[in-house]
Amino acid sequence: MHLEIATEPAHPQRPNEDFTAASPNAVVLLDGAGTPAGSDCGCVHGVAWYVSRLGVSLLATVTNQPDRALTDCLADAITQTAELHADTCDLTHPGTPSATVVAVRLADEVVEYLVLADSTLVLEHADERGPVAVTDDREALVGAALRGAMDAESAGTAEHVDALRGYVEAMRAHRNQPEGFWVAAADPAAAYASLTGSVPRADLTGVTLLSDGASRLVDRFELADWAEALQLIREQGPTALIREVRAAELSDTEGRRWPRGKTHDDTAVVRVTL
Repeated sequence: MHLEIATEPAHPQRPNEDFTAASPNAVVLLDGAGTPAGSDCGCVHGVAWYVSRLGVSLLATVTNQPDRALTDCLADAITQTAELHADTCDLTHPGTPSATVVAVRLADEVVEYLVLADSTLVLEHADERGPVAVTDDREALVGAALRGAMDAESAGTAEHVDALRGYVEAMRAHRNQPEGFWVAAADPAAAYASLTGSVPRADLTGVTLLSDGASRLVDRFELADWAEALQLIREQGPTALIREVRAAELSDTEGRRWPRGKTHDDTAVVRVTL
């Protein structure tokens, strides 16, 4: 396989809460859920710390236990990461650090995948089907009923900051709940709410993993479809997609055309060519 990775923080002065890693037979991408100003998360380490520990643990498990289900691998990684800070942090806090997860295992005959929360995996088929995006939209469905006050304010204003904090804290009540949405946090049971599947390896020409900061060019801004986005990545590399995202964000810094919690978001793209 041929692998290309690009990632960029939303702001140079803040840690990148997206995480990517790969081995010869596995790829993972995680997107940490940031804590807004004025909100607590019960953790002294922070989201970037959590995401990197969870990502490293997950990659190692997926790589070294090729016969173990991806859901079990994620559950193990969540448990192992929780153990690293159970003595110092309040893992029962509703804002305890969490992350979306995309994991792909490349076996000889099949490509296995797991998607939890709103990062995206795009499967590029060798036949006329074209690209197929796999994403978990439960968080978006829950959030649609709660984001009105945030979307009504101009990004960058004090009112928007307050509304964003209120939105995030309201969403916490629905996190890892049966009628809500699921993310990787401290409870390994969340792993079994993931979307999973497998595709014959011969049926695919590649797979692309994207955090929601990168996928927004397609799924929020609607400035390209998946076929166009993949063509851009193939021809110019994943940094080109991030460049297009940043250009769109800068054209709408107040969030009037595309209301959103963050004017700029961390971005991560992993392109695997088979």
